[in-house]
Amino acid sequence: MTKLTSNIGGMTCAACAKNIERVLKKQAGVLTAQVNFATEVLTLEFDETVTNFEKLHTAVQRGGFTLHLEKDKNVGKQNEMYKQRQIVIWSAIFTIPLLLFSMIPMTLHSLGLSWIPHNLDPMHRPVFNSVLQLLLTLPVMWLNRQRFFTGFRALFTGRANMDSLIAKGTMVAFVFSVYIMVESIFRDGDNMYYFETAAVILTLIALGKYMEAKTKGKTSKAIKKLMGLAPKTAKILCDGTEIEIPIEEVSVGDIIVVRPGEKMPVDGVVTQGSTTVDESMLTGESMPISKSEGDIIIGASINKNGAIHYTATKVGKDTVLAQIVKLVEEAQNSKAPIARLADVISGHFTHVVIAAAILSGLAWLIAGQGLAFSIVILVSVLVIACPCALGLATPTAIMVGTGKGAENGILIKGGAALEGAHKIKTVALDKTGTITEGKPHVTDIIATGEFDERELLRLVAAAEQMSEHPLGEAIVNHGKAQLGELPEVVNFNSITGQGIEATILNKIILVGNKRLMESRSIDLLDYENAGNNLAQAGKTPMYVAIDGNAAGIIAVADVIKPTSQAAIKALQEMGIEVVMITGDNIRTAQAIAKQAGVSTVLAEVLPQDKAENIKRLQQDGNKVAMVGDGINDAPALVQADIGIAIGNGTDVAIESAQVVLMRGDLMGVASAINLSKRTMRNIKQNLFWAFAYNVIGIPIAAGLLYIFGGPLLNPMIAALAMTLSSLSVLLNVLRIKSPTN
Repeated sequence: MTKLTSNIGGMTCAACAKNIERVLKKQAGVLTAQVNFATEVLTLEFDETVTNFEKLHTAVQRGGFTLHLEKDKNVGKQNEMYKQRQIVIWSAIFTIPLLLFSMIPMTLHSLGLSWIPHNLDPMHRPVFNSVLQLLLTLPVMWLNRQRFFTGFRALFTGRANMDSLIAKGTMVAFVFSVYIMVESIFRDGDNMYYFETAAVILTLIALGKYMEAKTKGKTSKAIKKLMGLAPKTAKILCDGTEIEIPIEEVSVGDIIVVRPGEKMPVDGVVTQGSTTVDESMLTGESMPISKSEGDIIIGASINKNGAIHYTATKVGKDTVLAQIVKLVEEAQNSKAPIARLADVISGHFTHVVIAAAILSGLAWLIAGQGLAFSIVILVSVLVIACPCALGLATPTAIMVGTGKGAENGILIKGGAALEGAHKIKTVALDKTGTITEGKPHVTDIIATGEFDERELLRLVAAAEQMSEHPLGEAIVNHGKAQLGELPEVVNFNSITGQGIEATILNKIILVGNKRLMESRSIDLLDYENAGNNLAQAGKTPMYVAIDGNAAGIIAVADVIKPTSQAAIKALQEMGIEVVMITGDNIRTAQAIAKQAGVSTVLAEVLPQDKAENIKRLQQDGNKVAMVGDGINDAPALVQADIGIAIGNGTDVAIESAQVVLMRGDLMGVASAINLSKRTMRNIKQNLFWAFAYNVIGIPIAAGLLYIFGGPLLNPMIAALAMTLSSLSVLLNVLRIKSPTN
């Protein structure tokens, strides 16, 4: 059995994905075939003794689609985007002059104006003008021939989709225009053509598909950037000599050398030296972690300030980073696309319209009317049911909705996210960098005895100037901001895993944890309760001793953002459950959750487990949004129904998410959900009115009024009704821009 993934080119809607699955499952030797329309990925299992990829590709090609293997998929996507762009450009080149020679002159003529040469004017030289329109329309039809191929194929196989409506509507407009043109040549008939209708619809649809292709093309960037985190080479010890080799050649058991500022090539265990390691990109822990002999190293984390040797324990596809990459890929490929309401309606509507048109024409023919009369009835029904309004209903609302979001710093990647956000019932928030600032700040200074808070901060900040620890950096920054210039350090000593010792202004300063104070026999009895309370609040207490006596505590913590509490309250008032999910320890997580107003906390969650927690929250059909900013959040972002990234987070989180909050403000989550609700309400209104026009217009076009002595609907009036339905949709869409909608 062979299992592979392949990218698919040529899909235009969710129905295409189902058709590909159906074709492949009919092929001998195919065990499973699953197509993800959102990511354009096919997951395929087949018996290589019965069939092969080339045969399956040929079967898919007959339906108008292409497959690209892993090594070729990026090239395939680029080719597809280039092809779509060329179609848009060349379609516009022919469509713009077509409008200039058709609809615009006729509109001006009705106002008594004329602005084009007499020989090109449709009112004076209709035959010449009609031939010119035909010649301009044919290239547009040819450029967009794939739309007709897939649309009519789906229609004739009983699986009509939006392409079927587009193909039917534009082809009717084109064929009827050719019929009128021929009649005007030989019989001096009507000169009302619909060539520009066909060309404009096809050009606008091509533009929409090109923009969609560009959006989908970005999904693979998350994987590329994840892979790019790992260094390309590693330094290993070989017979006591340090050599540099490609990371692919590192084996389990190799001794790896890493200096300050370098990335860890693979996973392993420290065998020599000590350091602090920044794992925030992978674990979500904002504070660098101290590492010494026996501690675990995670590949792609950053070594901060010490040289170490460590033994490689996991390499290649077994590393933590590789597992995160795998989880992102699996979550992307298994995620079902959101069904589009327009496709559901149009799938049934197309068959109803065609049946109504044929039956109406036959009914009048049987009733004794002539063939020409019956054809006018048939064409009137088809023209009044042209899918312009239905086709505009969804994409225009999404376009305006996403534009409105961008104005407010909310980037929404396509219609799927905008459609799905209004169904969200649970929002899972990462802690570090999402609820909190993501970097340590001084929160408390406790001083007693001869040193007040300012003097204590002055001495400690001065001592920490020589330290490379991020907690010390936070104290230095706070000290400089509050006090300006700091005293010079005479002697400095870093005590690994405990703190620092320095001499300043003839005073011996000790700053560190309890272990440091106990090792120097410093009595902390007066500060023990305060230290415990600070730790219980999720803060890191750093004890200070001056000249052998306890002098106070300076606490450092990753504080919550100013708007986090209000944003969480806003979500809860919308009836949405808020959950905090983090890799931090339970005590810190609960302390932050209490400050932010979150009642449900999932703490000490490893990167590979975050997506599993999202899956559990999704049980019973619950729609979940995940909000995060780190690489460790990427699998959970794509597993969630809607992934929301903080704009000041990592590139991988931003690429993995469907919504990006560029201002880094959690208030954007509530705004995005509210915008989704407004847009979806607008789409449903659009679809209702577009459908209502047809429900009312089709009986009139079929001759209902004529039966009772009223007028027969001319195809030109039918086209006007179609235009009005489109105009009503566009005017309704503009209401999304209003904050009161």
